[in-house]
Amino acid sequence: MLTSAKITELDRRRVWHPYAPMPGSVPPLVVESASGVRLRLAGGAELVDGMSSWWAAIHGYAHPALDAAAREQLGRMSHVMFGGLTHEPAVLLCDRLAALAPDGLGHVFLCDSGSVSVEVAVKMCLQYWRSRGRPAKQRLLTWRGGYHGDTFMAMSVCDPDGGMHRMWDGVLPRQVFAGLPPGGFGAGVDPAYAAALTRLIASHAAELAAVIVEPVVQGAGGMRFHDPGYLRVLREACTGSGVLLIFDEIATGFGRSGSLFAAGHGGVSPDVMCVGKALTGGYLSLAAALCTAEVAAGISEGELPVLAHGPTFMGNPLACAVANASLDVLLGGDGTYPRGWRAEVLRIEAALRSGLAPAAGLPGVADVRVLGAVGVVQLEREVDVAAATAAAVAEGVWLRPFRDLIYTMPPYVTGDDDLARVCAAAVAAARQNGQPS
Repeated sequence: MLTSAKITELDRRRVWHPYAPMPGSVPPLVVESASGVRLRLAGGAELVDGMSSWWAAIHGYAHPALDAAAREQLGRMSHVMFGGLTHEPAVLLCDRLAALAPDGLGHVFLCDSGSVSVEVAVKMCLQYWRSRGRPAKQRLLTWRGGYHGDTFMAMSVCDPDGGMHRMWDGVLPRQVFAGLPPGGFGAGVDPAYAAALTRLIASHAAELAAVIVEPVVQGAGGMRFHDPGYLRVLREACTGSGVLLIFDEIATGFGRSGSLFAAGHGGVSPDVMCVGKALTGGYLSLAAALCTAEVAAGISEGELPVLAHGPTFMGNPLACAVANASLDVLLGGDGTYPRGWRAEVLRIEAALRSGLAPAAGLPGVADVRVLGAVGVVQLEREVDVAAATAAAVAEGVWLRPFRDLIYTMPPYVTGDDDLARVCAAAVAAARQNGQPS
């Protein structure tokens, strides 16, 4: 058993952490265990997790139903190749996802991670048009402020200027970008923006394979919310111009925005949808790209009648079994949410609105906004991540700010007292960043 000091030493020497230099400039905290909504650190201190482990651990940690599903599946098989073989956990999961998803998304391709599911979704759309004899339709359109992952095609549809992947300009495929969708979940649709978006799609229709957006909530690109009416604008414009529509629900899927899928706020269905993150309740990496029968048929009837993609761990039985257990928990199968998951998300939304409100009056705060189980404090300048993190930890909370944002996406099982603590930590972090440098 390594000491905490030895772990920290080896970490600095060997481990390259995400979005960090090598070696790291700030030593990470050492987590020894996690249970419920608490992370237990080396030395015994505990932090309330306000991040759901990058938005995935929606039911918290060491959930008995998910633990039991993992143990049971380990007793059967942890993995088997998915090429030429199948198994109950994957078949059951795909059937359930198709039933829960927006109408028409009846076919499911399982992937390793969210970013890979975006790659698969794009590949589906490109191959669809090649199979239909339209190979010139190979570009993508999105709006600014988006984030879709860190692999290359996914990076090409992240914000090209303000996003973290701007350094790859000139290397990535050049896509078509509309302006930022006007902000505000209930702000209504701006007719001028809607008309411009429709014209842009129509003017590039001959070269566009698909439009891809994060519905309602733009995640790591800026934590911005937009009116669901823009989803209807996109659906009508894509249908009218003969362009496929992809919704990236990796961050929003499984209730985070207050609807099971954010597309539900707009009452529309895309041609392809990506899910991930919370799919396994944060236990194991698993994602999926769902598509319509038309997209599947277009590919299967083409010159190359297969989707040429096959991750080694595709359909991993262990991950699928835990994902099924997570869906059971979410949908009320074990009593974790006696009032239903939606009531818990609405409870969290009310607590975040109340608890984060004091931040609006602090120096250096540009905006405070909340939707579902997402709370955001936006600053007028870049966050001092080390100072903001230290301020949150001093309040007994784990937050991970980035860019100009101090935000929280707590697990749905977070109690009212812990929500108040999370909000106090976010306000303290904002107050720290409002101090003169």
